[in-house]
Amino acid sequence: MNARRSVSYVPFLLLVLAFFCSPTYSQCKVGVPAIKVGAQGAASGPHSDYGRQIEMGSIMAMEEINAAGGILGCKVEVRFMDDENKAATGVRNARMLVTDWGAHFLVGTDSSGVAMAIAPVLAELKRIEFFTHAATHRLTEELVAQKGMREIVRVSVPVYQDAIIAALIFKDRKDIKRWANIGADYEYGYVSWNLFKETLKKFRPDVEFVGEAWAPFLTLDFSPHISAVMAQKPDAIFATPWAGEAVQLLRQALLQGVFDNTQAWWQAMGGSVDVLEGITNEVKADRFKGKLWATARYIHNWPDTVENKQFIERFQKRWKRLPNYSAETTYSAFFIMKAAVEKAGSVETSRVIDAMKGMNIRNPGGVRVFRDADHQFIYNVPAGRPVIDPRFPIAVLGDLKIFPAKDYYRHPPFTPVSAAK
Repeated sequence: MNARRSVSYVPFLLLVLAFFCSPTYSQCKVGVPAIKVGAQGAASGPHSDYGRQIEMGSIMAMEEINAAGGILGCKVEVRFMDDENKAATGVRNARMLVTDWGAHFLVGTDSSGVAMAIAPVLAELKRIEFFTHAATHRLTEELVAQKGMREIVRVSVPVYQDAIIAALIFKDRKDIKRWANIGADYEYGYVSWNLFKETLKKFRPDVEFVGEAWAPFLTLDFSPHISAVMAQKPDAIFATPWAGEAVQLLRQALLQGVFDNTQAWWQAMGGSVDVLEGITNEVKADRFKGKLWATARYIHNWPDTVENKQFIERFQKRWKRLPNYSAETTYSAFFIMKAAVEKAGSVETSRVIDAMKGMNIRNPGGVRVFRDADHQFIYNVPAGRPVIDPRFPIAVLGDLKIFPAKDYYRHPPFTPVSAAK
């Protein structure tokens, strides 16, 4: 009888022990059952890896914050949704996450179009969104700095990374005078090319821009675009198709002998993990001949800090993958949110925004500094050439060129940038 009673008490005692040994959130100091964060990104279709990386960054940050006791004693909960890379779906998700699920904060979003659709809704929802991928400069320059939409906060570097840093790298290459463009046939491609031309021309009045070919979203056959620009005999190519399209473009450029007849190729966002995975065999065989240059909004082998190395180790252990930039920027957004809530002592939107003023925070991607004029977090990301490093299973960027962020971020008051072909 006593033995049976002892056995029957075991599950109950284990529950009691688990209660007292695990993090407890009964002392949440902001008066909510949990701090809820709604995340979304493109989790279906050909660019789904980017949404998946946003989800992985969100979950890992949530798990680590909760394991350390939460935020002001409050448990963090995450709900991720696929925005299908469609503006209407993104807006619907944002409304559902806030009004039905009760999200206190929003995070993520890959597409600039989705971001620009969600942004005007944030004031109505009275919620901050931490944007962690969408590259359009208009999100922060127009909607925050000019129109005063304070609920927008961007953690990732915008299109400045794709264009201005390229000009800084190539301004001293006197052997390159003729540039041609194979561009994404939408705003991202137009603005990147225009900013690159505008910046490079300031340093190199002698350069010529000799050809342009525009590839619509989801292009698979780039051969006519490559042929069209190569007919102009450029010294170098500036390219903005990204993700799997970038891999296809680079492989087709190899087949058409572009790297035998040019001095350099700039691949915007070519430092993203999915692109590096796709071209690793070509890098191992030195098929790009050291002429391929790339960057991203974070690269996993830089900065060489304890924080970044430990982040990479934990991410690989948790997900069996290397993080791309949308994973790091999303992960870091959670810790920015955590620091702001702790400083504000509240999840109330205006108080959290005020708490970010003057914020200087160390993340895996380096030190990020909040700029109040446009709610842009500023941090450094280098560019480099894809190389093989035995410490990593895929190609990484090497021969890194590091410029102070102040040299390649645009600064308020902002001058207009042409978003046309």
